[in-house]
Amino acid sequence: MQAPQVFLLLSVALSFVKLGMTDGGFCTAPSILDRPMYWKVTKPTLSPSHLQDLPGFTRSVYKRDHALITHESHVFSPLTEWTSTLGAYLITPAMGSHFVMYLANMQAKSKSGLPPHDVERFIFVVEGTVTVTNASSFGSKLGVDSFAYLPPNYEHSLMSDGSATLVVLERRYAYLENHNTEHFVGSTDKQPLLETPGEVFQLRKLLPTSMPYDFNIHIMDFQPGEFLNVKEVHYNQHGLLLLEGQGIYRLGDSWYPVQAGDVIWMAPFVPQWYAALGKTRSRYLIYKDVNRNPL
Repeated sequence: MQAPQVFLLLSVALSFVKLGMTDGGFCTAPSILDRPMYWKVTKPTLSPSHLQDLPGFTRSVYKRDHALITHESHVFSPLTEWTSTLGAYLITPAMGSHFVMYLANMQAKSKSGLPPHDVERFIFVVEGTVTVTNASSFGSKLGVDSFAYLPPNYEHSLMSDGSATLVVLERRYAYLENHNTEHFVGSTDKQPLLETPGEVFQLRKLLPTSMPYDFNIHIMDFQPGEFLNVKEVHYNQHGLLLLEGQGIYRLGDSWYPVQAGDVIWMAPFVPQWYAALGKTRSRYLIYKDVNRNPL
């Protein structure tokens, strides 16, 4: 893509964002005083007001090496083995990933099922409260911004006394001899900020970085105007949920305006880059496979 085309695309995207910020549409900044954390993940603005009633309009895109799945495209149906829970699968192996990522909307007195054999599970709470209980009936209560890692074949259940929304990631565990993962719970604010040489964003890793773990979940924060210095191209896959804020994401030769609630799948070696826009912090949760030989 030539430089003039890039600047033209950015100009169009910035105009789109500016329009939305002035009319209460796409990317409207939330009021910190009266909105709960991550409220736009479950109640995002569809688009600028002049597009909301346009039949067939969606920002969702699916291509060979990436996908952008936006809120108006979510399709919910009952989750197998779960009770009183609707799920929307956003990333699955059907598009080329080696993991699944879905939203689980739990209602009062709902309960999760178990993942398939040898499949590990990670959950992150974006709305409400859930309790994670193991086979010994020991429970951990998780609120918004809390998470749990459940090893493969680990007996557990997730229960909610009221409505709650979870982001769930699952993948078939890649075993290493004499290495085992452990059940782990925590919250984002308890994870230390890590150094990011050459970059300006803030980084937290939610899972241990040791060899038994074949993936990690990063929380990355950008202030308005900050961007990735590295234009990444690598063998790892990504599954990303924008939790807060808005910006521009480059995927391959395409440039997408994105906002809280958007989900992105990135295949291996797709060129990728992000810049934060607007007046508030951008924060996203991103899956990355690690600690395994790509062969």
